[in-house]
Amino acid sequence: MREEKFLQWQMTELNKEFKLSEHSFTDLAEGEVWVKVAGCGVCHTDISFWHHGVQTKHGLPLTLGHEISGVVVKGDAAWLGKKVIIPAVLPCGECELCKKGRSNICRKQLMPGNDFHGGFASHIKVPSRFLCHVPDEILKNYSLEQLSVIADAISTPYQVVKKSELEAGDLAIVIGVGGVGVYGALIAKIFGAKVIALDISDEKLEMAKKNGVDATLNIKSLDVKTVKEKVKELAKELKTPNTGWKIFEISGTKAGQDLAFNLITFASTLSIVGFTMDKTEVRLSNLMAFDAKLIGTWGCRAELYPEVLDLVASGKLKIASFVETFPMSKINEVFANTLKHKYKKRSVLVADFK
Repeated sequence: MREEKFLQWQMTELNKEFKLSEHSFTDLAEGEVWVKVAGCGVCHTDISFWHHGVQTKHGLPLTLGHEISGVVVKGDAAWLGKKVIIPAVLPCGECELCKKGRSNICRKQLMPGNDFHGGFASHIKVPSRFLCHVPDEILKNYSLEQLSVIADAISTPYQVVKKSELEAGDLAIVIGVGGVGVYGALIAKIFGAKVIALDISDEKLEMAKKNGVDATLNIKSLDVKTVKEKVKELAKELKTPNTGWKIFEISGTKAGQDLAFNLITFASTLSIVGFTMDKTEVRLSNLMAFDAKLIGTWGCRAELYPEVLDLVASGKLKIASFVETFPMSKINEVFANTLKHKYKKRSVLVADFK
């Protein structure tokens, strides 16, 4: 029933609403704009809202979607006609957290598809203050639809790699190299780390290796002790230190989180990126004994989006092979297939209705 409330609303009521002319949109407050959606990526968070019972802040019915690119068609004159990426977390910009460089957890933040109607629609109304302008130069290599993944799938791991204080020569261990994790692995590589990717899919591991990851390990059916020994062997082959490992848990699974915590060694930093409702049991004293760090991350500071865009624009981070597009009218099918893990790439829904 919960799934029906989301998807029926998205593909019927919103279609009716947005049959209006672009130029007839009203109800804009100062500093707001209407954005014509180019693409909206399907995120694990959307699936959690839709299927796993995670509560949205806005009551149902609600249009999901927070990984959005598009063109400003009405509102703030300074933004009219500009191609943009909408940050997945829109901060207020004025509170203490924002002023301290923690705008990604601003307590007045607004998240499309959570606090208000999101991007699985033809248009979306958002504040203009933190929009990220997409220069035409980057569109020579990528479509605006493809670039929607910057809003979350790329920017989230970018922020956490920076937070981890990863340095050139470090060993980075990425658990889960799917639609978000593969970018985490590639960004860690760009930052100068030697990167080991862990996953249960040979196909995903092969893709990561093909795009520059130093070593891969299929951990399916392996116990934690065996995985740790194999990681130590790989670290030795890569000539990286056996301390100070930077571990990124991006699978969003209980098994992944259990493994990640057990990989902690002296001076390690474990970053939790993936989300799961499942609980794990850990011995926190390991953090004390190893003088290690355990950090979380939420989205990405809007102020960092231009840096992420620069990585893509410069060619350092290539994204085309990790994205596939679908008509937005296929949203029910795409969500169902995503739940069944049928896709190996990040799905982006492209509006095919007016």
